[in-house]
Amino acid sequence: MAIVELNEENFQQEMDNAFEQKNVVILKFGSEYCVSCHSLECELEEIDEEVENVSVFNIDTDESAEIAEQYNVYELPTMVIYSDSETIIYNKSGVILAQDIEQIIKNKER
Repeated sequence: MAIVELNEENFQQEMDNAFEQKNVVILKFGSEYCVSCHSLECELEEIDEEVENVSVFNIDTDESAEIAEQYNVYELPTMVIYSDSETIIYNKSGVILAQDIEQIIKNKER
């Protein structure tokens, strides 16, 4: 599965689909002009390829400012991880390695 681009039009549908599949959901907020955002995206591509039951989404804050505002995104990149439709297990700015993301996901299963 590839990283899916979200915007105001498809956000709710894609989120609902991911939660119906019982997937962990990762939202990456970034911008085309953010160098660190591209670094985080590389780490998330690795997660997307190697970890099962994970849906990874990218949200361009320039194009989807309302979603970024909803999540109080003030710094880029910001990553939010849901363990289910109601539980956020990670919400921080900055780049994080794929192995650390995988550990966050594994820890939610305990």
